[in-house]
Amino acid sequence: MVKFETLNELCLKVTNQGGGDFIYTKAGAFIGGECFGGKNYTFTKVMLGPQENQNIGQALLGQLARRMTGENLPLMKAEFSGDSITYYANDQQHVVVYQLAPNETISVESENILAFTRECKYGVRFLGQGVVSQKGLATSTLTGQGPNSYVAVLVDGNPLVISNIQNGSTLEADPDAVVCWIGADPGMRTDISWRNFIGQSSGESYMFEWSPQQPATVIIQPSERTSGVDVSMDGSVSGSRPSTQRRLY
Repeated sequence: MVKFETLNELCLKVTNQGGGDFIYTKAGAFIGGECFGGKNYTFTKVMLGPQENQNIGQALLGQLARRMTGENLPLMKAEFSGDSITYYANDQQHVVVYQLAPNETISVESENILAFTRECKYGVRFLGQGVVSQKGLATSTLTGQGPNSYVAVLVDGNPLVISNIQNGSTLEADPDAVVCWIGADPGMRTDISWRNFIGQSSGESYMFEWSPQQPATVIIQPSERTSGVDVSMDGSVSGSRPSTQRRLY
């Protein structure tokens, strides 16, 4: 049995008791480990994704879907044959751990997945959006299928967590800053006007939106991916952020 914990905000601690269990992690994320006795864990590259242990046909279709949607993720399989503690991290990003209830699903950008247990069912879901954002067309999903369904996600900086489950509010979030959500899928709200076509966009031309009828908890990072479409006369990208100006000395 394995257990996920966040250690020092930037590291995932995986405690394993007994043998015969395994987890999936981002390839190359292992940074250290300790065993009670000799080394009792191994790492193997996953060629066709998490489905390769279930059905080769599903694994091939899943691999194709991930490549077509940009949700492909290089994974490795960490297998445990005894009591051990292993540690994982990625480029000093913050780590958030969530334990999924049975049949609960987390929708997460593939690049933000650090690790998940074997009791999580992995898939890719199309949202039917993505017209003006690289991150609106498809998302990776992990669904809990047992009491030990842990997921660890990566966040650039300290995470912001917003939710409308208790208060019934309307949530909005920049798709390029959204890390993951648990609950209903969002709608897409666009705000494109004549200003976008003359290069005077506010930089906030599209948003994910969760209405009060779409209860969800959303994790957002204080860092935005580069995306958007070129619709302006000056060649700027609608929805993109102005770059930081370099100071000349």
